[in-house]
Amino acid sequence: MRTELLVATKNIKKLKEIKEILRGLPFRISSLADHHQGIRIVENAKTFKGNAVKKAVKVARATGKLTMGEDSGLCINILGGKPGVFSARFSGKEKSDAKNNELVLKLLSGVPRAKRGAHYACAVAIADSRGLVSVVEGRCSGRIGTELKGAAGFGYDPLFIIPKYNKTFAQLGAKIKHKMSHRYRALEKAKRVLLGNRLRKA
Repeated sequence: MRTELLVATKNIKKLKEIKEILRGLPFRISSLADHHQGIRIVENAKTFKGNAVKKAVKVARATGKLTMGEDSGLCINILGGKPGVFSARFSGKEKSDAKNNELVLKLLSGVPRAKRGAHYACAVAIADSRGLVSVVEGRCSGRIGTELKGAAGFGYDPLFIIPKYNKTFAQLGAKIKHKMSHRYRALEKAKRVLLGNRLRKA
């Protein structure tokens, strides 16, 4: 019998990535988009780790289920690490992927290639009804392009270039992205935590 793993998100695109990366594990993955709509989480921590822990612990305590909280975003060197934890809402109240990308391009207008370094960061927290079990992190380095390229992925993927391929995540697609992304690296660590937790309860 597969154990339920509740992912504390309503972001369908993010959930899809998480399911793809965790494919093959003995868990039945659900999310706040499926149920528990009444749980409200204010992501006001100063770090990805803080937000991930907050999501996992709050939802696990409210539902009694094994829960994964994830927070991630883009950190641009020349902008002092921005947008960081504000990645999803960087362009303000009327936020969207398109508007966020447009703002990044505007802020980096005229910035030479050598100074467009950035990294994606991800924190994944696992909690159960008793509290936090573990939190892990992953990151992927690259640089910001000067125009949008590619149609795959979401968020800043059309701007985030992987130097090894000289292509954006949006150009490379899921097959390559899910073997090297910040989320993949964090979830690979989380897999060991999840399997260890399941064995202890078996």
